[in-house]
Amino acid sequence: MGRERFDELVAEALDEVPAELLVLMDNVVVLVEDDPDGDDRNLLGLYEGYALTDRGWNYAGVLPDRITIYRNPTLRMCDSDEDVVEEVATTVVHEIAHHFGIDDERLHELGWG
Repeated sequence: MGRERFDELVAEALDEVPAELLVLMDNVVVLVEDDPDGDDRNLLGLYEGYALTDRGWNYAGVLPDRITIYRNPTLRMCDSDEDVVEEVATTVVHEIAHHFGIDDERLHELGWG
């Protein structure tokens, strides 16, 4: 699957997030990269920043948080285009949850591991 189609899938996954949640997202950008930096070649997504639950009165003037969705690891783990669509949607929700302060343990409990 090419980069353009993968970008479309990420956009479609964002479109599926309820509007009530999207309006609560603050100072965050969603990006697509081919591969993660570092040793974890199987990383599907990454949230970098200050979760909304960690922001205090002094949160100001910072660069936007980043949600990055990684194309190549996702394509490697999926057997079909349908699997890619499902995994992208799951990964987008997973990383958005981190923006709201939900940790991996709780996400696994909720079935979004």
